[in-house]
Amino acid sequence: MDGTAVAPAAGTVLNALATERGSAFAIDVELRAEVSLTDEGSVTGTIAEDPGADTRLIERCVELVTERFGDDQGGTVRTESDIPLAAGLKSSSAAANATVLATLSALDATDEISKIEATRIGVQAAREVGVTATGAFDDATASMLGGVTVTDNTDDELLAHEPLEWDVLVWTPPEQSFSAEADVSRCRQVAPMADLVEELALEEEYGRAMTVNGLAFAAALDFSPEPLVEAMPHTEGVSLSGTGPSVTAVGNREDLERVRETWEQREGRLWYTTTQRDGARTI
Repeated sequence: MDGTAVAPAAGTVLNALATERGSAFAIDVELRAEVSLTDEGSVTGTIAEDPGADTRLIERCVELVTERFGDDQGGTVRTESDIPLAAGLKSSSAAANATVLATLSALDATDEISKIEATRIGVQAAREVGVTATGAFDDATASMLGGVTVTDNTDDELLAHEPLEWDVLVWTPPEQSFSAEADVSRCRQVAPMADLVEELALEEEYGRAMTVNGLAFAAALDFSPEPLVEAMPHTEGVSLSGTGPSVTAVGNREDLERVRETWEQREGRLWYTTTQRDGARTI
């Protein structure tokens, strides 16, 4: 019983740490999960890019799916990703989504559940193993559904879902930042700005929402606003992604090239991609 699925990364429109309302958009860089189930035994996970990394999330995703749709099978799950780990680009949400879909495929149960319900399984696993401070339903829905989503993470409610057509420039500094370690109390101090970002996002002003979010959360999470300020004249939106350290700028490729010329002076990886509209899928 084998299954394989892929899920995309995502960038942030609204960080949910302040109000538990969040918004994110899928970008075209993916994580692949391969699941092989057996009739007995425990679940063992492997992360190809970092064999010593914590695998509890992907293992718990397999367990939750087999508990609900199978017979508590054991087996293995392996992920391989082009998404930088702990960089604010929703690698955990992509891993959960791809693992859930791959396990459903291995059980031949893909048609028994909607994609939004499959997302909730991955979010449950993330909460149970403690890799997220908010449940990351915003990040997970963007990765699972594609396009941009706005969510209420308190009730795991999808408030909005729209397609997007943007070029995306990503700057990923060399350091890592784990969302579960973020200073939530400090983030809650920018709740009034988060409320404004939510209003803009629900009015489909996603680019403006991103920029306001980026400035507010860069301050709350103690990141320099300089990359954001440098990009603002040339983009539709720019934001710190998640709890950092990556910064995403969106717009058209010609304008983003001007941002690249400035950002390339900074240490780290600078790379182009686009928004992704299809979300996660079995292969």
